[in-house]
Amino acid sequence: ERVWGFSAEMHKDQLRRSGEPYLTHPASVAWLLADLRLDATCAVVALLHDVLEHTLTTRERLDAEFGTEIGELVDGVTKIGRHSYVRKDDAQAETFRKMILASARDIRVILVKLADRLHNMMTLGAMSTEARRRISQETLEIYAPIAHRLGMAKVKGDLEDLAFFYLYPLQFAALQAKVQEKLKVGKNTIRQ
Repeated sequence: ERVWGFSAEMHKDQLRRSGEPYLTHPASVAWLLADLRLDATCAVVALLHDVLEHTLTTRERLDAEFGTEIGELVDGVTKIGRHSYVRKDDAQAETFRKMILASARDIRVILVKLADRLHNMMTLGAMSTEARRRISQETLEIYAPIAHRLGMAKVKGDLEDLAFFYLYPLQFAALQAKVQEKLKVGKNTIRQ
């Protein structure tokens, strides 16, 4: 309750590009991590993951309010967000993935960042077409492979599906229609 109240207070006047209250984002990231059955610390970090980046909250205040472990984890998620990826080639993407993995002292930093990216992909519709394409490409090249390396098949698949939707909308629609057709045929076969 303390963490929820703190995050709500820090983000109280902020809105997402969609017009929703900003707090819906950290709450959704926490929900995604809870759904993966991760520990309470991950949920706490998820609720706080943007306070250093998007509010006037300092690391010292986080440490004082919630302890140095929480402060360090939130700071780690913030630092990953500061790395800028400029697509060049596969080798550069691999180097960037390794840098992200190496920069995290605790795997929970990566888990929160993956849930953050997944929720951002789920709500990407409010962004410009160019931003959706750039973020989707980065997701395919950086974050989906990290989820794969960590054995998070569902997260990897969700990231890839969402990126595919934004990068190749016509192909996505065609593939979705084919899948629906196959499901319909399968259901009819089962009924017979």
